Formats: sequence, structure tokens, C-alpha cells
Amino acid sequence: MKIYLLLCLFLSSLNAANYSFIDTSVNYLDWSSSTQSNSIQKDFTYLEIEGGAGWDWGEFYGFTDLENPLKKYNDSAPDNLHLVLKPILDIYIQNGFAVHLQNFYFNSKEFYVNNLVVGISYKYCNESSNFWIIPFLGVHYQSSTYYSGYNGIMAGWSFNYDFKIFGEDFYLFNWNEIEFARAKEAYQLPDGTPIGDEKAYGLNGALSCWYKITPSFTTGIQYRYAKYKLGSNTYQSGFIYTLKYYY
Repeated sequence: MKIYLLLCLFLSSLNAANYSFIDTSVNYLDWSSSTQSNSIQKDFTYLEIEGGAGWDWGEFYGFTDLENPLKKYNDSAPDNLHLVLKPILDIYIQNGFAVHLQNFYFNSKEFYVNNLVVGISYKYCNESSNFWIIPFLGVHYQSSTYYSGYNGIMAGWSFNYDFKIFGEDFYLFNWNEIEFARAKEAYQLPDGTPIGDEKAYGLNGALSCWYKITPSFTTGIQYRYAKYKLGSNTYQSGFIYTLKYYY
């Protein structure tokens, strides 16, 4: 019900937005063979609803994923249904600075995690070169199956660059998150045995290239990467193949 009310509020506010977009996509995450051999990761398909908008007072972006959408929640892990939500809100202060709020929520039969980050962001936009970047820094609060409480600092960025090749529209996009000074209880047992991500720091992100086939359809490939993240201490990498439809 809360998710439904937030969606209704977002959709009702689009009329007053300076810009907005909504799309749906079909995605396939193909983890590398080394990643699958050395971690818990397995390839999967997911459906995504994505949207964003900008007003005079700030910007919003968010997505909802259904991972393994043809499976059931109570099926055997990791091939069961998973739910992912990630809203991001930047409330302008002045001179490009904003209060930054982001929340990542993952839920499956065997595990859930909610990562809330509260901090400051800065937006740099160069319209002449079709480039923008938003770095951020904030404190990280976690609620999960295994640990809940303050969990260090998160820093990161997202950037976008539009360009043309033979008159066709492309763009590069990168999101990157670095966690550090995590709470020891989140990655280590009292006797010092490593658990979960196994370190006080971690890396998580994706670099993507997108091709705008038509105003409604976009396809792209993303290089997905993580280190001391996603419940593993190994470097994880793979490619995500996507087809998006814009409304």
C-alpha cells in the first residue's frame, strides 16, 4: 500500500515537473564464469519499471525490479522471485548542492536488506558537451536479516554523456558506489571470522552504453561489477543486456 501511494504521488506531480520519463525494460544479467565459480551469483532475467523527474526544488529517480519474474517467492534460492526497489531524491540547497537521499531495498525468501543513505550531492552539468555528473557522500544505515544499524559511509556518483555516431543517438552512463568504515558487526563475527562482504569497504556499480533505436525503444549493454559486495569477497563481473520501452 505504501509503495502504491508513493507511485500515485509521483505520477500526480509530473504535471508540474520541468522534465519526466517512465520506461519499462526486459533485462538479462549474464555473470562471468569466474564470478559464478567463486561466488553465489547465478544468471537471471529481470523486469524493471524506471522513472524520474525534475522540479525547481529538486530531482527524483527510482526503479523497481522483479528478478526471476516467472518464478515464485517460495521457490528454491537463488532461482526464486526477488523484489528490488531503489528511490533517489535530491533536494536543492544552492549552487548545485543538494540534500541527497537514497534507499536500496532487496527482498527474497531467504534474505532482505534495506540500505538508507543520507548526505550531500553536487550536480555539474555541461549542456554544450551533453554531459552531467552527480557525486554524493552520505552516512549509511542498514536494516537486514543479519545486521541492522549504522554501517559506515557511502560515496559515489552517476554520470551521463550523450553522443552521436553516424547521426544515431547513443549515451554512456555510469553509477558507482563505494562503501567504507562499515560496522564490524556487518562483516565479521565476534571471533574475527569474516562473513558477508568480509571487509570494511566495498565497491558496486555498472558502466553502460545505450543506443536509442527510436524515441520509444532503447537497447543497451551494461558492464556490472562489484568487489567485497553482494555477499562475496571476490571480484564479481558480468554483462546486462537490456531492451527498454519509453512511454
